[in-house]
This record gives sequence, C-alpha cells and structure tokens, in this order.
Amino acid sequence: MTLKADWPVINGPVDPDSEERLFFTEHEWETVEAAAARIIPTDQDPGAREARVVVFIDRYLSGIDYVYAAADGSGFLKMSGRYADAWRARMADMQRTYREGLRNLDDVSVLEHGGLFKELSEEDQDRVLEVISGAPKPGKVTLGTKEAVTTFLQGSFDEGLEFFPALCLHTKQGFYGDPVYGGNKEQMGWKFIGFPGPKSLKDTMDGTYTTHEYFMEGDFDWEDLIPHLKVSTFREPEA
Repeated sequence: MTLKADWPVINGPVDPDSEERLFFTEHEWETVEAAAARIIPTDQDPGAREARVVVFIDRYLSGIDYVYAAADGSGFLKMSGRYADAWRARMADMQRTYREGLRNLDDVSVLEHGGLFKELSEEDQDRVLEVISGAPKPGKVTLGTKEAVTTFLQGSFDEGLEFFPALCLHTKQGFYGDPVYGGNKEQMGWKFIGFPGPKSLKDTMDGTYTTHEYFMEGDFDWEDLIPHLKVSTFREPEA
C-alpha cells in the first residue's frame, strides 16, 4: 500500500453553500439540518445551520471521495484497493444507520406531535430528540456548573454508533472541523471558541500559519510546575 502522500487528489474543497445532495434526499437533508440545529442551536452566535453542518454530513456519508483532505487543502485523496473497500463497507453501515434513524425520527414525531420532525416547533423537536436519545435535554453549561458534561468524553470514531450519538458526533465534527470538509463555514465554529485557525490547510504546510505565539517563551523551571501537577493531577492516599 502506498503512502497517503502518493495518493492522487480528486475533487476540491467542499463549497459550504452548495445545495447539491450527494447522499441525502431533499427531505432527509432538511430533517438533518433541523436536527443539527437543535444540537448546536443558533442564539447570539451562529449555530449548526449557519455553519452548514448538513453539507459536511452529506459529503461524509456520500461514499469515499470526501474522507481525507489533501494536506495542501486542494481537494481530497482518492482511495483504492482494499482501503477503499473497507471504507465503502463502513459507509454502507452508517448510511443504513442514518436512513433508518431518520425514518424513526419522523415516526416518533408523528406519533408524539402529529407532524414530521422538520415541521415541528423547536420545543417539540427537542422533546422528540429526548425520546430517541433516552435522556433529557442537557442544561446550559456555565462557570461553576456541577452538571456532568458527558459529551466531552465522546470520541471521534462513529463505528458502531446508533443514529442519535452518530448525529451528535457528526454535528460537532461539522461545526468545529476544518472548513475544507464543507462545514464550519467562514470558520464560524472556530470563531465561537476563539480559535484563530489557518485560512486553509495549505497555510499549515508552508509556514504561513503558526502557533508559535501561544507557546511559553524564555527560561522555564519545571520544578515550579511540579507542585501544581501533584495537586491537580494526583490525589493523596486516603488514611
């Protein structure tokens, strides 16, 4: 198997404003967009809808052509052989998960509120998502909160995930991932958390983008850090 650096580059960066659907039907697209907008809602800041998370998810689920962005951001790496076969099988599983999950989402919506999910009010959409997730809607996270923030523990792999956990993961990936993949339009997700990311992946390759300013400069005595590490990382043994 050749190195990824030797793989040919196809397509180009995904246009976040595209309305072309590669996997979803029109109804599925609108339903996913509505559901993602309740996972990362719009308030005083843009949410999943404005960041075009649905474009990211559609391209991701479409097959194997939008999996690995080229290092210079010019397009995507073309997979072939057994590597491509393995990814097609993985995507086929996730495609079934979404198709079945979206049908179930509408079934619950009709049963509970008399309409398709995308037609419901935001409050009723939240109630439907509570039903399919089996958990209440998380409260707002503020400084000093004692509520467990379990989403911080979620990994980055979707293999084996059911529909709702997969949708949550993909919504976050689309909101915070590199814009080359179609989401995070105009770096909305990065701006929301104050991350001054590169304008393009190419900037990370030619030295245009650097994180040098965020590193501590000057002399540094590790002994000054050790007491803090002990306090914050290790617990004293119980008597």
